[in-house]
Amino acid sequence: QVRLVESGGGLVQPGGSLRLSCAASGTIFSIITMGWYRQPPGKQRELVATIASGGVTNYADSVKGRFAISRDNAKNTVYLQMNSLKPEDTAVYYCKANSVGIGYWGQGTQVTVSS
Repeated sequence: QVRLVESGGGLVQPGGSLRLSCAASGTIFSIITMGWYRQPPGKQRELVATIASGGVTNYADSVKGRFAISRDNAKNTVYLQMNSLKPEDTAVYYCKANSVGIGYWGQGTQVTVSS
């Protein structure tokens, strides 16, 4: 079992920045990739960014150049640095950890971009 706890969400003005954190605990040695997903109001959950154990990253086109995913293996934590935020980035952001044949989700953190 892997437990994920997200933090760092909140209200920010357009053009602002936020950093989300996702702390993992449990059988973390089994984690292959970690990622961030988001679910805008009234829409389906979508991929934002992923990072593999070797450090290879992948981003949705909508966030390339604005968001950056990173991980601190010593702290078992994954981060999502979000810059130049837009109103359309408003969503509940979820952390996900993938092991062989199973994925684990965090509880989500709300990000609201509004003036």
